[in-house]
Amino acid sequence: MDKPDYHARIEAPEMLDYGVYLNCDRLLSCQKRLSEMVNADELQFQIVHQVEELWMKLMAYTLVDVLDWLERQDTHRIVTLMGRVHRLMRLMTAQLDLLETMSPKENQQIRLQLGNGSGQESPGFKFILRLPPELWRAFKHSYLDGRGLTVADIYDAHYDHGDAYAVAEALIEFDELFQKFRANHLYLIHRSIGLGAKSLKGRPVEILEGGARHRFFPELWDIRCDMTDRWGAAYGTVRESISHPPRARAG
Repeated sequence: MDKPDYHARIEAPEMLDYGVYLNCDRLLSCQKRLSEMVNADELQFQIVHQVEELWMKLMAYTLVDVLDWLERQDTHRIVTLMGRVHRLMRLMTAQLDLLETMSPKENQQIRLQLGNGSGQESPGFKFILRLPPELWRAFKHSYLDGRGLTVADIYDAHYDHGDAYAVAEALIEFDELFQKFRANHLYLIHRSIGLGAKSLKGRPVEILEGGARHRFFPELWDIRCDMTDRWGAAYGTVRESISHPPRARAG
């Protein structure tokens, strides 16, 4: 009895309304034909990176929307949309782990198919890197300058856990999650092709490591250092122990 052609069914499944709406015929043909893959892991490699581009498209669309709501100072909408961005960042970081199921040799075989390509050329990644300065300008205009406030005011001097603080925290969480994504990506490269390699598609390791240390909103990070320095003036003061109170002296 002939074996079913499972690969044909995978590449061209039956199309009903759901598949038509999602353009599954086009979506499932965006990868190399299964018969042309260099090894069995190439499909995973392509899909993970294609899905990353889709998540980044949604993230970019959402952040552009946030820019509009920042101008309107609609804090609830901003926090909700930034929560979506945060979830997207966590998804992107988590799915990188799939690529760690590949052996170094299989990874090298796939990299030969990229030509001179590199993840640093990701269109979604490059576009998202352009948005944080716009987000900061919009936040500063609407929530700081427009209200006569500074970052120090909303975090310390006039801290009231208000909407300016809530938006600032939504921005720094995006910053933190994006840098965690970059750090995870760096470890993935370390594990799969090595950071000590003489050539990473012409991209020096320093570029990757420098990106992982970058901060979108340095003012929001610096305020923590400033507060620690200011509040830390009391750290050197010897205070009475709260766990071992001094004994009363005998009369």
